[in-house]
Amino acid sequence: MLFSEQNYRQGTAYRGSIEVICGSMFSGKTEELIRRLKRAEIAKLNVEIFKPKTDIRYDETAVVSHDQNSVSSTPVENSSAILFLKAETQVVGIDEAQFFDEDLPEVCNKLAAKGIRVIVAGLDMDFSGKPFGPMPALMAIAELVTKVNAVCVCCGSPAMYSFRKVASEAKVLLGEKESYEPRCRYCYNLKDKACL
Repeated sequence: MLFSEQNYRQGTAYRGSIEVICGSMFSGKTEELIRRLKRAEIAKLNVEIFKPKTDIRYDETAVVSHDQNSVSSTPVENSSAILFLKAETQVVGIDEAQFFDEDLPEVCNKLAAKGIRVIVAGLDMDFSGKPFGPMPALMAIAELVTKVNAVCVCCGSPAMYSFRKVASEAKVLLGEKESYEPRCRYCYNLKDKACL
């Protein structure tokens, strides 16, 4: 069952839930997060948005999509800081979840147990194709998981991998189109070879 603002308000108390939006880079994860948060605001729900303090690619405080849509957010050092949200908050958005610590799933469970709708967006895999940070645990406990795909820059197929174009083995390397490109499974497995 999809969670909408309407069925979120059913009953006398708010029902907490966890929604995860995942996929590769350039797949529209943040765009979808912003869309859901704006709909919650239209429904007159109190929304609060968080992102990791380390993510300053587009803006130090705002959550910004690749299409330059943005919403104000609170940058935090770690996931436990999210628990210090405003008392009236009904919906929490969390962007770039893969960069948070391993306590993020427990933080999301605590929020949902309080009746808060939690919407999380993040990369499900790192550049090496391995599960990224707390994302697998978040996907396991979520009521709703939405996997979005980018378009493979090599062949135009649905892309689920973030291919790193620069030489670095660092797990976290903040970058955009100069450092990464979306690829399908076949083209990703070409590794260092150029697109066919």
